[in-house]
Amino acid sequence: MLRAIALAGLILGLVAVAVFGPGLLEDANRSPESANAKESASLARCDLLNDGPCSWSDVSGEWQISLSELGEGTQGMEYQLTVVTPERPERFLAVLRGESMYMGEYPVPLGNRDGNEYSARFTAPFCTVDATMTWRIDLQQGQQPIEGIPAKLVFQAEPH
Repeated sequence: MLRAIALAGLILGLVAVAVFGPGLLEDANRSPESANAKESASLARCDLLNDGPCSWSDVSGEWQISLSELGEGTQGMEYQLTVVTPERPERFLAVLRGESMYMGEYPVPLGNRDGNEYSARFTAPFCTVDATMTWRIDLQQGQQPIEGIPAKLVFQAEPH
Protein backbone atom coordinates (compact mmCIF):
# COMPACT_ATOMS: atom_id res chain seq x y z
CA MET A 1 0.00 0.00 0.00
CA LEU A 2 2.85 2.39 0.89
CA ARG A 3 4.51 1.69 -2.46
CA ALA A 4 1.31 2.54 -4.34
CA ILE A 5 0.98 5.89 -2.52
CA ALA A 6 4.66 6.74 -3.13
CA LEU A 7 4.33 5.82 -6.83
CA ALA A 8 1.15 7.88 -7.22
CA GLY A 9 2.87 10.84 -5.50
CA LEU A 10 5.91 10.53 -7.76
CA ILE A 11 3.76 10.42 -10.90
CA LEU A 12 1.71 13.41 -9.69
CA GLY A 13 4.93 15.33 -8.97
CA LEU A 14 6.36 14.60 -12.42
CA VAL A 15 3.13 15.72 -14.09
CA ALA A 16 3.14 18.96 -12.05
CA VAL A 17 6.76 19.68 -13.04
CA ALA A 18 5.98 18.98 -16.71
CA VAL A 19 2.95 21.29 -16.65
CA PHE A 20 4.18 24.19 -14.46
CA GLY A 21 7.98 23.94 -14.81
CA PRO A 22 8.45 25.72 -18.17
CA GLY A 23 6.34 28.70 -17.05
CA LEU A 24 8.32 29.05 -13.84
CA LEU A 25 11.63 28.87 -15.69
CA GLU A 26 10.47 31.48 -18.22
CA ASP A 27 9.56 33.93 -15.42
CA ALA A 28 12.91 33.35 -13.70
CA ASN A 29 14.90 33.85 -16.91
CA ARG A 30 12.98 36.90 -18.18
CA SER A 31 15.42 39.68 -18.91
CA PRO A 32 14.76 43.41 -18.55
CA GLU A 33 15.12 43.70 -22.35
CA SER A 34 12.20 41.32 -22.93
CA ALA A 35 10.09 43.25 -20.43
CA ASN A 36 10.94 46.48 -22.30
CA ALA A 37 10.06 44.82 -25.62
CA LYS A 38 6.61 43.82 -24.30
CA GLU A 39 6.05 47.31 -22.92
CA SER A 40 7.17 48.84 -26.23
CA ALA A 41 4.73 46.65 -28.18
CA SER A 42 1.76 48.14 -26.29
CA LEU A 43 2.74 51.79 -26.95
CA ALA A 44 1.21 54.01 -29.62
CA ARG A 45 3.41 54.57 -32.68
CA CYS A 46 4.74 57.95 -33.71
CA ASP A 47 6.15 57.85 -37.24
CA LEU A 48 8.86 60.51 -37.13
CA LEU A 49 8.98 61.08 -40.90
CA ASN A 50 5.21 61.17 -41.49
CA ASP A 51 3.71 62.27 -38.13
CA GLY A 52 6.65 64.14 -36.60
CA PRO A 53 7.71 66.02 -34.74
CA CYS A 54 6.65 63.89 -31.78
CA SER A 55 6.38 65.56 -28.39
CA TRP A 56 5.42 64.64 -24.83
CA SER A 57 5.67 65.91 -21.26
CA ASP A 58 7.01 64.22 -18.18
CA VAL A 59 7.96 65.34 -14.67
CA SER A 60 11.11 67.04 -15.95
CA GLY A 61 9.32 69.04 -18.67
CA GLU A 62 8.64 69.07 -22.42
CA TRP A 63 10.36 66.77 -24.94
CA GLN A 64 10.29 67.01 -28.74
CA ILE A 65 11.90 64.78 -31.34
CA SER A 66 11.97 65.22 -35.11
CA LEU A 67 13.56 63.42 -38.03
CA SER A 68 14.18 64.75 -41.53
CA GLU A 69 15.68 63.31 -44.68
CA LEU A 70 18.80 65.16 -45.81
CA GLY A 71 19.20 63.42 -49.14
CA GLU A 72 21.23 60.64 -50.67
CA GLY A 73 24.70 60.17 -49.21
CA THR A 74 27.51 57.77 -50.06
CA GLN A 75 26.05 55.04 -47.78
CA GLY A 76 22.37 55.68 -48.57
CA MET A 77 19.71 58.10 -47.36
CA GLU A 78 21.00 60.44 -44.65
CA TYR A 79 18.79 61.57 -41.79
CA GLN A 80 18.96 64.42 -39.28
CA LEU A 81 17.57 63.58 -35.83
CA THR A 82 16.85 66.50 -33.49
CA VAL A 83 15.81 66.13 -29.84
CA VAL A 84 14.82 69.03 -27.58
CA THR A 85 15.01 68.04 -23.91
CA PRO A 86 13.88 69.72 -20.69
CA GLU A 87 17.29 69.08 -19.09
CA ARG A 88 20.83 68.40 -20.27
CA PRO A 89 21.55 64.65 -20.28
CA GLU A 90 25.15 63.41 -20.35
CA ARG A 91 26.19 60.81 -22.96
CA PHE A 92 22.88 61.20 -24.78
CA LEU A 93 22.22 58.46 -27.37
CA ALA A 94 19.58 57.47 -29.85
CA VAL A 95 19.67 53.72 -30.42
CA LEU A 96 18.31 52.36 -33.71
CA ARG A 97 16.66 48.96 -33.37
CA GLY A 98 14.95 47.04 -36.15
CA GLU A 99 11.18 47.09 -35.71
CA SER A 100 10.14 45.12 -38.80
CA MET A 101 13.09 42.70 -38.49
CA TYR A 102 16.04 42.37 -36.15
CA MET A 103 19.21 43.81 -37.67
CA GLY A 104 21.11 44.64 -34.50
CA GLU A 105 21.37 47.84 -32.52
CA TYR A 106 23.06 50.98 -33.78
CA PRO A 107 23.90 53.68 -31.21
CA VAL A 108 23.84 57.22 -32.58
CA PRO A 109 25.52 59.79 -30.25
CA LEU A 110 23.52 63.01 -30.01
CA GLY A 111 25.63 66.16 -29.92
CA ASN A 112 24.56 69.36 -28.15
CA ARG A 113 23.72 72.07 -30.68
CA ASP A 114 22.19 74.89 -28.67
CA GLY A 115 20.84 74.97 -25.12
CA ASN A 116 18.86 71.77 -24.64
CA GLU A 117 18.76 70.87 -28.34
CA TYR A 118 20.66 67.78 -29.47
CA SER A 119 21.12 66.40 -32.96
CA ALA A 120 22.81 63.70 -34.98
CA ARG A 121 23.26 62.94 -38.64
CA PHE A 122 23.19 59.25 -39.60
CA THR A 123 22.46 56.72 -42.32
CA ALA A 124 20.15 53.87 -41.35
CA PRO A 125 21.32 50.40 -42.40
CA PHE A 126 19.00 48.57 -44.77
CA CYS A 127 18.29 44.95 -45.55
CA THR A 128 19.23 43.64 -48.98
CA VAL A 129 16.35 41.13 -48.91
CA ASP A 130 13.49 43.53 -48.09
CA ALA A 131 13.65 47.00 -49.65
CA THR A 132 11.89 48.76 -46.77
CA MET A 133 12.89 48.67 -43.15
CA THR A 134 11.07 50.08 -40.13
CA TRP A 135 13.39 51.31 -37.38
CA ARG A 136 12.57 52.18 -33.76
CA ILE A 137 14.51 54.93 -32.00
CA ASP A 138 15.09 54.49 -28.27
CA LEU A 139 16.64 57.35 -26.30
CA GLN A 140 19.28 56.57 -23.68
CA GLN A 141 21.47 58.43 -21.24
CA GLY A 142 24.61 56.31 -21.30
CA GLN A 143 23.47 52.72 -20.84
CA GLN A 144 20.18 53.65 -19.15
CA PRO A 145 17.03 54.01 -21.26
CA ILE A 146 15.10 57.24 -20.80
CA GLU A 147 11.83 56.28 -19.13
CA GLY A 148 8.38 57.70 -19.66
CA ILE A 149 8.30 58.07 -23.45
CA PRO A 150 4.60 57.51 -24.20
CA ALA A 151 5.04 56.46 -27.83
CA LYS A 152 7.16 54.11 -29.88
CA LEU A 153 9.33 56.38 -32.07
CA VAL A 154 9.66 54.79 -35.52
CA PHE A 155 10.51 55.63 -39.11
CA GLN A 156 10.64 53.69 -42.36
CA ALA A 157 13.95 53.72 -44.21
CA GLU A 158 14.12 52.82 -47.86
CA PRO A 159 17.30 52.39 -49.88
CA HIS A 160 17.43 54.67 -52.92
